[in-house]
Amino acid sequence: MSAETTTAAKEAASLRNNINEHSYRYYVLDAPSIPDNDYDRLFRRLQELEKNFPEVLVLESPTQRVGEKPQPHFDEVKHEVPMLSLGNAFDSEELGDFEKGIQKQLSDTSPLAYTCEPKLDGLAVSLLYENGKLVRAATRGDGSTGENITSNVRTIRSIPLALMGENIPRKLEVRGEVILPLQGFSQLNSKQIGKGEKVFANPRNAAAGSLRQLDSRITATRPLDMYCYAIGWMEGESLPATHGEVLAYLKSLGLKVNPEAAQVTGAEAVAEYCRAMAEKRSTLAYEIDGVVVKVDSLALQAKLGFVTRAPRWAIAYKFPAEEAVTQILDVDFQVGRTGAITPVARLKPVSVGGVTVSNATLHNLDEIKRLDVRINDFVVICRAGDVIPEVQRVVMAQRPDNATQIPQPKHCPVCNSELEYTEGEVIVRCDAGLACQAQLKEAIKHFVSRRALDVEGLGAKLVDQLVDEGLVNNVAELYHLNVEQLSKLERMGPKSAQNVKDALDKSKQTSLQRFLYSLGIREVGDATALALARNFGSLEKIQAANEEVLMAVDDIGPIVAQHIHHFFQQEENINVIHSLLDAGLEWDPVPVVAKSEGSQVAGKTFVITGTLALFTREQAKAKLQEQGAKVSGSVSKKTDYLVAGEEAGSKLSKAQSLGVEVIDEQQLQELLTLIQPHAKENL
Repeated sequence: MSAETTTAAKEAASLRNNINEHSYRYYVLDAPSIPDNDYDRLFRRLQELEKNFPEVLVLESPTQRVGEKPQPHFDEVKHEVPMLSLGNAFDSEELGDFEKGIQKQLSDTSPLAYTCEPKLDGLAVSLLYENGKLVRAATRGDGSTGENITSNVRTIRSIPLALMGENIPRKLEVRGEVILPLQGFSQLNSKQIGKGEKVFANPRNAAAGSLRQLDSRITATRPLDMYCYAIGWMEGESLPATHGEVLAYLKSLGLKVNPEAAQVTGAEAVAEYCRAMAEKRSTLAYEIDGVVVKVDSLALQAKLGFVTRAPRWAIAYKFPAEEAVTQILDVDFQVGRTGAITPVARLKPVSVGGVTVSNATLHNLDEIKRLDVRINDFVVICRAGDVIPEVQRVVMAQRPDNATQIPQPKHCPVCNSELEYTEGEVIVRCDAGLACQAQLKEAIKHFVSRRALDVEGLGAKLVDQLVDEGLVNNVAELYHLNVEQLSKLERMGPKSAQNVKDALDKSKQTSLQRFLYSLGIREVGDATALALARNFGSLEKIQAANEEVLMAVDDIGPIVAQHIHHFFQQEENINVIHSLLDAGLEWDPVPVVAKSEGSQVAGKTFVITGTLALFTREQAKAKLQEQGAKVSGSVSKKTDYLVAGEEAGSKLSKAQSLGVEVIDEQQLQELLTLIQPHAKENL
């Protein structure tokens, strides 16, 4: 190793340690230690070193969380120690019976010490560390055998790729729950709705679906989190004496444990903890469906043992389902950032899971038709993790005589512009753009959000005031605000105004990816923004790209390419971008990532229809786009292949009439593997 490489290796190791420490404080402790821009600079420097000196790159580097190329399936993993399920208790009496059963087995009526912690509504996962490095992650599966999801789990930022601290065991198998926090769930469903795709029913389904993506790059875009709650087995160190000490030990290694966990004594104290957690449930950042109660002493756990497939020393106290029946009093229509019109049911207030609910989303007009929901109907409301709960179903047996159809809107409820109905799309839009105050407010909120320009202190209420007072008519005008203007707004004094002004000035130093994302281009999330930045390297090249050039970028299909191209052709958007650059927004140069060659499908146009078995249609689309193919939503004479799954409909008939070659997914798999040997290894 040359002296230059040795120096680079030392700097890379130092950067990894610093980045891991800052990530731990941000994602695990929720106590950021440096500004995002400083973190980004450290991260970019490490990427630069690893690119220039490939020999300094290690698997546990924080730069390796971006996900890998798709895999054909998940391998099975045999758990060395089974991951068992728990028995259930539904009231304080059953908690008392649980303790009495343990006391009887121990022949001791003394109150027992327990550790109680929230029962997270997610997916149980096992992490295996060898010499402190994450080498495998697996689902619970049937308790004995799970699926290897290592590449997906490596993208979760709260999970350390290398353990921290002292007393790191030679081998450590950790159990925990992967979840999707409520804010992330809401954002994910908003994206699904914006794309006209099916929404996730609840955070658990979204988390499970994210972890079971064959393409871990999709998982990397989902804001998953994990809380660790047990050690499955360990070599090289001694187990602590109590479960509470186990949690403290896991935390010392850099693993995230639930801060709500507590040690209590006796069944009455357990019942009180459960009551308190039920009251606190609605304030938590994640879904829980109960409380897990464990005998604290590991020695007693070993003595008590198991019955069938559940431990005698633990039980799950289950909360009542978060559903309620109430009546729809009216339906309003709200306007989103892209002009999407969302129907919201105004309800007779009802308590759902301890929270009074008076509004519930109906998602879109197609959902209204599917549910056959009407004003004055009695409906089941479900708190599925959305900021606004959802209408789950209509109680037809209680439909009143005065139930009336929900009128289909023709004009924007905010600016009165005529609404745009596009054939084949479920989303109805107001096309007034920023001339519509609702869209302007949402556009500004998106622009200053954390993943965009990250302007601290510029919250939703302040944005509403700025627009209502006529102080801001586009995002660029934010940078022309002065302290005097800001300090005159409600709940703003000179100090708060100065903080906002400072935050705006700080946000001028950004990245091309963040800037692109902040513009709010339809269908362009942070992953697509990153792909654009890496493929083009400059804003000017992106602006100059036509739709065909844009579709050559991974993950960008014809619809997204059309939205991007259209955005950069609009004079108003061009003027705003120029104003932002004139205001001083800037970013470091972006190195262009070279595209691999050798694909036999490059330049070919595919249409996918029907139900696929080997992968989802989105995964098939991603695989094709990776190798340079175009994926269209409609069949035409220009279509080269139609990939037909089961229950293929009208697209299959049209393809046959046009003489388009029809293939099944097995033939698609063969086409995708017909590439040069060096590239095939990455499939």
